[in-house]
Amino acid sequence: MARFCWLLLLALAVVSCCGHAATVEHTFDVGNVSISQLCRRAVIIAVNGRLPGPMIHVHEGDTVVVHVVNNSPYNITVHWHGLFQRGTQWADGPEMVTQCPIRPGTRYTYQYNATGQEGTLWWHAHSSMLRATVHGAIVIKPRNGDKGYPFPKPDKEEIILLGEWWNRNVFDLEREAFLTGILPDPADAYTINGKPGNKHKCQGSNRRPGTLKLKVQSNSTYLLRIINAGVNTPMYFKVAGHKFTVVGADASYTTPYETDVVAVAPGQTVDALMAADAAPSRRYYMVASPYNSARPGNQPFRKATATAIVEYNDAGAPGSARRRRRPVLAPRMPRFGDTAVAHRFLTGLTALLRPGQATVPLAVDTSMFVTVGLGFADCRPEQTRCQSPVFAGSMNNASFVLPTGTSLLEAHFRNATAGVYTRDFPDRPPLEFNYAKPPSNVDVTTNKSTKVRTVRYNATVEVVLQNTALVARESHPMHLHGHNFFVLAQGIGNFHRDAAVRRYNLLNPQERNTLAVPSGGWAVIRFIANNPGMWIMHCHFDAHLPIGLAMAFEVQDGPTPDTALPPPPADLPQC
Repeated sequence: MARFCWLLLLALAVVSCCGHAATVEHTFDVGNVSISQLCRRAVIIAVNGRLPGPMIHVHEGDTVVVHVVNNSPYNITVHWHGLFQRGTQWADGPEMVTQCPIRPGTRYTYQYNATGQEGTLWWHAHSSMLRATVHGAIVIKPRNGDKGYPFPKPDKEEIILLGEWWNRNVFDLEREAFLTGILPDPADAYTINGKPGNKHKCQGSNRRPGTLKLKVQSNSTYLLRIINAGVNTPMYFKVAGHKFTVVGADASYTTPYETDVVAVAPGQTVDALMAADAAPSRRYYMVASPYNSARPGNQPFRKATATAIVEYNDAGAPGSARRRRRPVLAPRMPRFGDTAVAHRFLTGLTALLRPGQATVPLAVDTSMFVTVGLGFADCRPEQTRCQSPVFAGSMNNASFVLPTGTSLLEAHFRNATAGVYTRDFPDRPPLEFNYAKPPSNVDVTTNKSTKVRTVRYNATVEVVLQNTALVARESHPMHLHGHNFFVLAQGIGNFHRDAAVRRYNLLNPQERNTLAVPSGGWAVIRFIANNPGMWIMHCHFDAHLPIGLAMAFEVQDGPTPDTALPPPPADLPQC
């Protein structure tokens, strides 16, 4: 009896200390929603009638089940951005990579686990430009809740979702861009949690669109979970009168980093502590503004800002009765093209060293040098309103085309690759030149293909991502599915191995799933291919994925059933 009681107490202590895995279940009803935005009515595609969509809140180790019901008129898939999907590779979500789309009037259930990750991620549509309105946050807490944070427990947490808004139907916008070969128009506005803010004015009246108000309490600390859900635009983020301590990025903890500005590219997340230590009698603007890295500056973007208001809610604070009449303080934002500010932030983060953390593999099995950028290509037969040549994205001069009849993962699983993809993605570009300042006679044309790079299970892969300036140079946010990677070094200009290796951070490099390759520069990433399946790496500008700025890694099975790709679910959507 005494032994039984002791074991029971031990079990209760373990549950109390470490928590237990649970199943978190959601239903996502995807359909038409009528909302008011920029002082006009609009019909958008959204989840459960909300913009942004519902938050998925879990603890590390939990299982997530999401029933997606497609009541929209369009094909849809959902990608769980940054989730490893180990053992649930078929649930990753990118259309024609891991699955065929969920057709209108049908449904599909995604199931995956949140093991080995803590922090902020997000989910979004991976079909057409529908991610502009089909997106939401994923918060993964430590198993034992807030006590597991490697930083002081915040008093409250807030989701800050940065986005872009078009007055036009985004599906039609993307379709027209494909048919004509012309990049889509820039967004009509930027948003914070779906609201553009009061810097916009309704045409013909003094009314202004909706504005998010964040209520704070003096001497409290807030964990802001900042997500750039934008389609094509990197963002700066500031709060007037306040500073941040960055403690996480892409669901990986960072060494505390003090800053008054956050730079976040599409697809990236940043966790930042903000102390509410300003005068409570004032109100303060929270601002998101675009970072336009393109040079020359002829790439269109919207010169606008999204705003929210931080308002102190202290009962009985001096001046509280007059607070609404006091002017708000606005932060001084970086210039739209201030590459130095973005580069300083994006290269300044390092990983927080802690027990059990993954370390950088030192021996490299597969070494690649991959150029990324824009060039030109001939129109495809399906582009019925196109005049050659048109913009094309490419990696090592291969402009990626998604298959139409079978997903890459299904072709890989069934070993039926003929007509779907080839295994000849090159480790080096076909032509070497001055990538940062190309000579005028360099050929800027590329060819369409579906090439993948096959790597063995558990191989260490190092990739040098070199930006090119063939047409324009800009910071491309490169996202790798199914894995995190270590960012060993970044720089401006051309990559020179001897000099770069001396700068490699092999101790505590930041760990990411999305990297903003410096404008006119390069970055070195390293990862372990420990997830069998088919994993796309692509630019997270939605305008650049359809024109080919992507490739895929085909990771072979490991030696055991647990390290092999499982068969597809019985209800996997069919093409």
